[in-house]
Amino acid sequence: MKMQHRNRQKVRMRIMAAIYKRELKSYFQSVIGCLFIGATLFMIGLYFTVYNLFYGYPQISYALQSVVFLFMLTVPVLTMRILAEERKNKTDQLILTAPVSVGKIVLGKYLALAAIYTIPCLIVAVYPLILSHFGSVPMGESYLALLAFYLYGLAAIAIGTFVSSLTESVVISAVVTFALLFLGFVMEGIISLISQSGNLLTRFLSIFAMSQRFYDSVEGTLHIDAVIYFLSIIVLMLFLTCQMIQKRRYSVSVKNMSLSAYNSTMTVIVVAVVVAVNLIVGALPNKYTVWDLTTNKLYSLTQDSIDYVSGLDEDVTIYVLNTEDNTDSMVKQTLEHYKDLTDKISVEYVDPLVNPKFASQYMDAATTVSRGTIIVESDKRYKVINNSSLYETSMDYSTYQSTTTGYDGEGQITSAIAYVVSDEMPKIYLTTGHGEQQLESSFTQLIAKVNIDTEDLQLMDVDTIPEDAAGVLIDAPTSDFSADDADKIIDYLNQGGKVFVVAGYTEDSQPNFQKILNYFDLEAEPGMVFESNQNNFYQSPYYLLPDISTSSSLTSAIAGNYYIFAPYAVGITQIGEDDSVSITPLLTTSDDAFSRTDLSNADSLTPEEGDITGPFYIGLEAEKTLDSGSANLLLFSSYVMFTQSADSMVSGANSQLFANCLGTFGTYEAGISIPVKTYEVSTLLLTQQNIIILAVIITGVIPLAFLVTGLVVWLRRRKKA
Repeated sequence: MKMQHRNRQKVRMRIMAAIYKRELKSYFQSVIGCLFIGATLFMIGLYFTVYNLFYGYPQISYALQSVVFLFMLTVPVLTMRILAEERKNKTDQLILTAPVSVGKIVLGKYLALAAIYTIPCLIVAVYPLILSHFGSVPMGESYLALLAFYLYGLAAIAIGTFVSSLTESVVISAVVTFALLFLGFVMEGIISLISQSGNLLTRFLSIFAMSQRFYDSVEGTLHIDAVIYFLSIIVLMLFLTCQMIQKRRYSVSVKNMSLSAYNSTMTVIVVAVVVAVNLIVGALPNKYTVWDLTTNKLYSLTQDSIDYVSGLDEDVTIYVLNTEDNTDSMVKQTLEHYKDLTDKISVEYVDPLVNPKFASQYMDAATTVSRGTIIVESDKRYKVINNSSLYETSMDYSTYQSTTTGYDGEGQITSAIAYVVSDEMPKIYLTTGHGEQQLESSFTQLIAKVNIDTEDLQLMDVDTIPEDAAGVLIDAPTSDFSADDADKIIDYLNQGGKVFVVAGYTEDSQPNFQKILNYFDLEAEPGMVFESNQNNFYQSPYYLLPDISTSSSLTSAIAGNYYIFAPYAVGITQIGEDDSVSITPLLTTSDDAFSRTDLSNADSLTPEEGDITGPFYIGLEAEKTLDSGSANLLLFSSYVMFTQSADSMVSGANSQLFANCLGTFGTYEAGISIPVKTYEVSTLLLTQQNIIILAVIITGVIPLAFLVTGLVVWLRRRKKA
């Protein structure tokens, strides 16, 4: 009996394989298969040429998102005849009487369609590998986008297969398939028109929003619920296709179109199971269903946030002044990650239209509260995060257009949590009265982000540095300190103080300011640092790109991933007379650097008479051991380093270093700082020749090869006929 059962199974599998081969062969003999492949490759190639070759974007997701509308046109043509034509030609009677299950028949036909669709997807899978020859390509994001595109297409083909089983007219099959796919493509827009806040009807309609599941999965996060959704559509559509065939196979008569209890019951059960599986997966926490595949972990929390938040022992409530449905999806996803980490954090959405008085208790003269604002509160205090601070933007002053360049939701929220649970806030004093540089807004925001209070300090007005000073920031003085002011800083250091100094080139000497550096056995050499090593400067020899230390926690995360831009720097050297001072290099020049003392001759790239040869420190940590405790110095020798113009040259690496240094002024809990997660990616570098050759091959040669092959096969068959 077992042997007979196995033999029957083998026969059925052979029949299914035969159906698969017959269908696959027929599609290539009728031009439709080659037309589908050629059209798909042409449209993807067209957008790939624009976005990836001409604009140099490294992700192929832009191209795939742009052509997803193509399914509404190509899938109906591909699937319209798969079952409808069988029914029209009465050849379905052979299928209905075949010694094989309907499921295997339907599966064989569907796999033939899937195989045709797989061919262009496999060819597109080579595109990221081609791009990798011209720069850094985020492979995880690229292949995730291709997976989402592939699943969307398979689901669309399953819908077309089901529609084809409903009618014997290939035209009706194509039109109805187009209509269903069109609804799935625009459903998200329809939902937003019905209700911005969401209701029972929009939740029901969201079941049919196929395109939204696709778009959720092409931004770099693998949504397991979206994968289950597409697989569910495939399974359900193929099952319903089987049921439609079973309806004709097992109907008792045409007059009495009664179905067997088996069909009705199974339909209800399968639909219920599909709905239940999707509901269960959708209800799971994001940490189980959302996997971040972006290179900079844009959609997940960094380890610093995870470590800090997981150890919370106080309750924190995060209020979002918006409805949950209208809250920015990125922000909502970030908040879900916090909730999943600990039960000490709760998130509440407060609609300002329903509860307009709620926000008033958090407003003051310096705080504005608007829709989308986040309020983080504990029993100790609260912090308001304005919606505008969640994203980093840059302004193109040639066009006056603002562009979103980064996401700072995690950084702002983690910082706010640290602020509301910390017992004390550190304060640093910013010296004034010596022509100091004023920090730009982006850097003052960084200070606020790491929960440090600031206050200006005119040294002439005080006898000593205030006792509550966690540190003193001296930002690029252009005139010399008085002897008395320098002594006040040194007295503060003798008490175990910490000073953050930004120096820079000045034409006049600053002997009293030098005394502060001499305290740590350091001196600033006259002149401006020039680099002879081309790997250590950008465009001009005084636009330094110093070597970044990997041995310090302040720079280790930056080294190897970014440059630091330090123009117009002075060279810092160690005198070497004080054994109580230890130096930790942060930024250094190459051995070929020199300090040019005569800047009237700025063209020569080799040291001349009077120049001072390197190497030099451009940034360092210094610690001086005292009888009780130690004095600490953070020193950087480029006055332009911590400005927005320099920071933008290196994708925010300078500001990241600044924030890391600020974190040393307070406790880790209060000063935790998560860098902005940048949206900007390095563009690919292709020559005009590369672009033309690849565009011709991808947009012309490959699609045309399939079309020509299909036409040749079709014409040969027509001749024989």
